[in-house]
Amino acid sequence: MNAITQAIAQQISGSAARAMAQKIGISENTANTAVQLAVPLILAALARNASQPAEAQDLHQAIQKDHDGSIFDNLMGYLGNPQTANGPGILSHVFGGQQPAVASNLSQATGLDQSSASSVLEMVAPLVMGAVGRQQQQEGLDASGLSNLLNEQQQQAEATAPDLMSSLNSMLDQNQDGSSMDDIAAMAGKLFKQQSSG
Repeated sequence: MNAITQAIAQQISGSAARAMAQKIGISENTANTAVQLAVPLILAALARNASQPAEAQDLHQAIQKDHDGSIFDNLMGYLGNPQTANGPGILSHVFGGQQPAVASNLSQATGLDQSSASSVLEMVAPLVMGAVGRQQQQEGLDASGLSNLLNEQQQQAEATAPDLMSSLNSMLDQNQDGSSMDDIAAMAGKLFKQQSSG
């Protein structure tokens, strides 16, 4: 598991996981599992976007302006009222037209319905941006440094779940119609078995 995924998974545990689960109407266990998959999916897409210098600059500025990591200072407050952080807007920018396919992938991998899977992604996206923002601030990263950071996080995610991340990459590349979703769900299932037994 990469460092940012681990950090967010640690933050969303115990009472925070319960609050998130209650908000969406799912079990605490499912919420934890969904978070552990949603974070690397969002990070991988951010890393792809930031591989272009202009996109990296835009992302760097957006993080500097709106995502300093303070979301974690009142995590329970945020989870109780997630609309305050514009998760849907972040996802739309990160995944573009692939957003429904990514939600469908998460839904199949976790057994959630599509609406709950979308809610998880919407609640997790501002946390990912906050975690990246906090690291950008602490390390004094410029746009190029941010791109490198995201690339490292993506590589760590790919090392943990190579099949899953490679399928996500091809999905984002090819603008597919969802035909690879079954494969991705099966791979995600394997990833969860590894994590729960590890």
